Amino acid sequence: MSDPGYGLVLRFKVTLDDHTDLGAWTKCEGLTVEYDVQEVKEGGQNDYIHRLPGRAKYQNLKLTRPIDKDTGKVAAWLASVASDPKRSTAEIELLDSGGTKVTSWKFAGVYPAKWTGPTLDTGTNQVALEILELVHNGYTRRCSTAAASW
Repeated sequence: MSDPGYGLVLRFKVTLDDHTDLGAWTKCEGLTVEYDVQEVKEGGQNDYIHRLPGRAKYQNLKLTRPIDKDTGKVAAWLASVASDPKRSTAEIELLDSGGTKVTSWKFAGVYPAKWTGPTLDTGTNQVALEILELVHNGYTRRCSTAAASW
């Protein structure tokens, strides 16, 4: 079996509540989970300390892309949340260079934490970027093949 080259050209597609498409993004940060570890010292047991799993902590997702036609979809979603605050579910799909889904992550309790627009300066030669930061209550990952999912 040949290497499909998943790491060569990747894009991320973001969908809310299985129907609101926020378009493709070029950078995604924050796919991280960290667990608190509770240390319990047992009386009479001096060989080791029990290390028990605690709460999971999730970083905010930070999505970045050049301003494009889908920026209006993000603005509409932000306006709808401002007038009717509610949490959503979200899915981030990792797409290969041909647009085929490689894997995806499903997020629960998604809410926008911050949106940052571009710095507009005609004296520089920079791409106008937007950054969307999302809070969430956890995620699950789904691979494109059942054998590789966890």
